[in-house]
Amino acid sequence: MTWDAKTYHQVSNPQFAWGQKVLARLPLSGDETVLDVGCGTGRLTALLAERLPRGRVIALDRDAGMIEQARLHLAPFGDRVELVVGDATALPERAVDAVFSTATFHWVVDHDALFRSVFAALRPGGRLVAQCGGRGNLARILGRLAPILEEPAIAPYFVGARPTWHFAGDDETAARLSRLGFVDVHTSLTPAPTPFESRETFRAFATNVVLGQRLRAIDDDALRQEVIERVVELHAHDDPPFALDYVRLDVSAVRPVA
Repeated sequence: MTWDAKTYHQVSNPQFAWGQKVLARLPLSGDETVLDVGCGTGRLTALLAERLPRGRVIALDRDAGMIEQARLHLAPFGDRVELVVGDATALPERAVDAVFSTATFHWVVDHDALFRSVFAALRPGGRLVAQCGGRGNLARILGRLAPILEEPAIAPYFVGARPTWHFAGDDETAARLSRLGFVDVHTSLTPAPTPFESRETFRAFATNVVLGQRLRAIDDDALRQEVIERVVELHAHDDPPFALDYVRLDVSAVRPVA
């Protein structure tokens, strides 16, 4: 099951809003080469490209559908934006002045491999600025989903399934970055509660952003939709209803010059 890129482009406003704040933390002169890891449909990549009038962006995502949607969105920037289907754990070496990423790193389960790859991609003196889901992210919805996935009719779909996410803590991430050779390391966790205006908007977001990839092993469409509806109904009785308890992990670090 791949991403529904067109729908993601329409419903991913929380990720876009958080990403704008992350982008504001990235110091740029305008002539750098920046790698956008997990560019998705290119909404934030466009803002990044606007800040690089004399530079270029390498926009990478592992989902080909996302890249095709991004290609449409980023067409006005011409060859200043290069689009690549690729893996965050196998980035090009010493290629860029900065690595920028939002709402992506938690999808990479092996964070040692991830940050080793980021370190290799940066030129000496290059900077990493990123944000992803952190420790405690989406605890309520995932806690409600867990017992449903253990029910006899559903559990067989997940036998041998690999983890979907890694929501790391700020302390463990700082230690990992330092151990891999980064300097000027800063990490922090910030709660980002996110309410939705209606059942319909919550369902659309939960289906396409939160639950779709987690439930991809269920190849029975009706059963998958039933699971989603049960989770949505459980959120209807919260105060406020239809809210997600996001936690964001902010990361910044530098590859040393020598």
